[in-house]
Parts: sequence; C-alpha cells; structure tokens
Amino acid sequence: MVRTGRRQAGADGPYEVFHTDCPARDVVDHVTSRWGIWVLIALRNTSLRFFELRDGIQGISEKMLAQTLRTLVQDDLVWREVEPTTPPQVTYGLTAFGQDVAEPLTDLFDRITRRLPPDRRPRRSA
Repeated sequence: MVRTGRRQAGADGPYEVFHTDCPARDVVDHVTSRWGIWVLIALRNTSLRFFELRDGIQGISEKMLAQTLRTLVQDDLVWREVEPTTPPQVTYGLTAFGQDVAEPLTDLFDRITRRLPPDRRPRRSA
C-alpha cells in the first residue's frame, strides 16, 4: 500500500508528518521558520499593525515580515484585515488555530527566558 501523506486527519487516521508531501509538515516548517515563531509570539496577546510588528521584531526586514505574514495567513494561523484608508491600514492577529499553535511556543519561550542566567540576557538600551 502506497501512502501519499495527503489524507485528512479523522476517519482515515492522522497525517503522515514524516512524508515529504504531508501538508502538516509545511505548516510546521512555516511556524518554526526563522521569523514565523517570532510573529506568532508577537501576536499571542494582541493584534498588531504591520509597522508595529516590524518595529517590535528586531532584525526582520519588511520583505521578510511581509513574506512570513503571507505564509502564515495562507496556513490560517494569522488573519489579516485591511482598512480602506489612504494609505491602507493593515492589521494582523492570530486565528483560533494560530492561538492554539502559539500557546506552546509562548510557553517554550517563557521557560527559556526564565532560565537564562543574568549574564546571558541582552542589555536594554536607554
């Protein structure tokens, strides 16, 4: 029996996440990408406009932020709302699926930051 990894979870069983064609694998890759995890953590408690995300996630370029957001919106982890103003105001937030995925990431982030010794923490600029 040949399995493609593209079957839906449910009556036929779970996704085959170790198969290269598994759609769940793509979502995991997007969530754990260099910037995906930071976008999800940034949106964990609030919705933010594009420039707020850009300014809040140090080191991300506008191009990478736009690309990461586009991917997370396509994966239904993030919602996008455009207000028809000039210029348009674009706001992003987590969908229910995104909140479900971000919760353990936030827990992991919080555990790591609680355990970092003081000499490994970045200095805050004034």
